[in-house]
Amino acid sequence: MEEFPVRTVEGLCLGTSLAISGLFFYIYRKKRKSVDKLNEAPHINLDGKLADLLNVTPGKCLQYVVIEGAVQPVGEPLRSQYQEGSVGVVQKLMLREHKLVWNSLAHTWMDSERVLHQRVNTVPFSLVGSDQANVRVLCPLEASELKMEILHEKFHQATYGFTDIVGQYLSGEKPKGQLETEEMLKVGATLTGVGELILDTDRVLKLRPPTDGSEYFLSTADFETLRLEQEDQAVVWRVLASVFALAGAAVVLWVGCRYYRSLRVCWEQERLKREFERLGARGSGATQERSREQETPLENDCVICLTQPRSCVLLDCGHVCCCYSCYQALPQPICPICRQAINRVVPLYQA
Repeated sequence: MEEFPVRTVEGLCLGTSLAISGLFFYIYRKKRKSVDKLNEAPHINLDGKLADLLNVTPGKCLQYVVIEGAVQPVGEPLRSQYQEGSVGVVQKLMLREHKLVWNSLAHTWMDSERVLHQRVNTVPFSLVGSDQANVRVLCPLEASELKMEILHEKFHQATYGFTDIVGQYLSGEKPKGQLETEEMLKVGATLTGVGELILDTDRVLKLRPPTDGSEYFLSTADFETLRLEQEDQAVVWRVLASVFALAGAAVVLWVGCRYYRSLRVCWEQERLKREFERLGARGSGATQERSREQETPLENDCVICLTQPRSCVLLDCGHVCCCYSCYQALPQPICPICRQAINRVVPLYQA
């Protein structure tokens, strides 16, 4: 049997599904590891006894802990550019452009967005608990889930004339406008931090990204909400990985079914070939006798080679016109008499 060919589309679909499934599974395992670390992390009360606890801890370090407190700046806080009286410790100013882009495949306009300008300002800050105990927060921009309050949001509508409209249809882009936003982590907000807690040489408590590579969290939500959000994200990645893995398995099953069908066709062809060879061997002696007696071909001779007897019935047209060898040599499965497509062929049995 000839080598079974795997179509380009099938190979592409299989490779893509397996690659995406592997990527999603890797992200799921990473997220699952973060969730397990969150579940195992101890909750530390931010009070005056915390420094003494770390002082007797080996290395004066707790690898992965959960701590909550109110945000307080170490020095002067940041002031909002748009909302008077609002102060914070982390400020994000962003200008985004919104436009419609023509999708030639879907034949419709699709929303598109890109960041034109972004600036993030920070000042040193601490988390303050009871007894005015505080923990200095390091590297806040490296933390995950740091969602800040939106203080200002304004959309500037784009204006254009007739020439601009013509240019938009020619270029396939329609500017909608620009969105101006200001986000801030305000002073006094309750913040949940998950990371590595250390006590430095001047007895200052500091929360920093874990040195073992675990995920660093700063969230304005409480710990239970943060944990449930991470659980939900892990479930989403697991479902996506499973979906693409099932898609890859479906492609493999489809290729396997097609391979089995091709095997059945080959088996049937081999069976017919053996049957025709048996019939040809039986009738070869009679054919040689007739060829010695008559110089002109008989009506039962193959219309193609004119030497072998007609030994097969072409279906669905039902014509009996050729031998099996000539049928196999046909460039296309078309009846040489009526030009109708040949769906199958059966042996001709003569008494």
